[in-house]
Amino acid sequence: MTIEEEAPIDSSHSSPGRSLDSAFPLAPYACRSEASRGRLYPEEVSATRGCYQRDRDRIIHSVAFRRLAYKTQVFVNHEGDFFRTRLTHSLEVSQIARSICRYLHLNEDLGEALALAHDLGHPPFGHAGEDALKEVMAPYGGFDHNAQSLHVVTKQEERYPGWDGLNLTWETLEGVVKHNGPLINSGNRPLPRAIAEYQELQDLELATYAGAEAQVAAIADDIAYNNHDIDDGLRAGLFTIDDLADVPMVGRIFHEVRGESPDLDESHLIHEAVRRMIGEMVTDVIEETQRRLMDDKPASPEAVRHLGRPVAGFSDDMRETDAALKKFLFDNMYRHYKLNRMTSKARRVVKDLFSLLIREPECLPTEWRAKVEGPETQATAEHLCDYIASMTDRYAGEEHRRLFDLHTRSS
Repeated sequence: MTIEEEAPIDSSHSSPGRSLDSAFPLAPYACRSEASRGRLYPEEVSATRGCYQRDRDRIIHSVAFRRLAYKTQVFVNHEGDFFRTRLTHSLEVSQIARSICRYLHLNEDLGEALALAHDLGHPPFGHAGEDALKEVMAPYGGFDHNAQSLHVVTKQEERYPGWDGLNLTWETLEGVVKHNGPLINSGNRPLPRAIAEYQELQDLELATYAGAEAQVAAIADDIAYNNHDIDDGLRAGLFTIDDLADVPMVGRIFHEVRGESPDLDESHLIHEAVRRMIGEMVTDVIEETQRRLMDDKPASPEAVRHLGRPVAGFSDDMRETDAALKKFLFDNMYRHYKLNRMTSKARRVVKDLFSLLIREPECLPTEWRAKVEGPETQATAEHLCDYIASMTDRYAGEEHRRLFDLHTRSS
């Protein structure tokens, strides 16, 4: 099966001269609805929304997107209402991506759709849950959250009568798969299952970079989680503002805010400093991306894909700052004993669930049990991986209690 092109938009159904992609002129290297490679299953074109707007709306209305409200970013859901979740993180990434795309005259709707979709495949309990799934799935082909995001939007979401999945555009699917850059098949390692399956239907050109909007969404992800982990870590008491004094950019900005407003309470101080840090990183990305665009002069989205390097990114100085910030967070937050205790429990929950259900798939809920072949088979492992990856933190904990606590009701 090959992908079908969407028909051109009938301008008689929209305001004269108005693009459904943007109220602003798009750059030559921006993705456009009318030039999209289309959807796997042909659909009638909307008279009021561009195809990337429809992708965004389908993502927002998906079950997987709603579940992000109860999936860990860093702190497990029950540890506090003010900490980030996968949902709030995705919304913050989309805000940053839209701002950068608008300034660079890229397609805001595509950038937003990719920002909202980038974490749909994450399992419960953040990186702890992902590491546990990778370990238990190692004999069955492993686990990759970008591939799982693709699987969610092409298979698991069941909303439309004519197909499984959300039937998103080629450009959105490309950005989901290449969120961390091109997929180079080094060492003859097989592609993740979901990507290999979809490659048979659509050529996602895995060895090239994604379009500029996807690259912006990826760098917006870095900006959001670094700065907001600083915010959450401070508010959780894992480190103090004084601990940040020697971190490049971060220490300087906190010092500047304190100097300008010495009587500012800590909560306002943190908010203002984080706001400024995000602003500096966004400005750096815009200026560096403009510089690369001036050097490379890509005349189309295809030219961006084949440059051989990303067109959107940090400057060398900001990349060093970003690395120092990541190191600080790794040493002082992600390896803090409080988080270690939480992640240890989270890994055990995921491993326990998989270990029991791969041997006894008859314990799966009815709608999931109907699709398994039998104990400890490849197909059962893949199906079980989908089941666990779809869980929220709350559901995973409840399911663990139902299966392992004799005094907890089984339903």
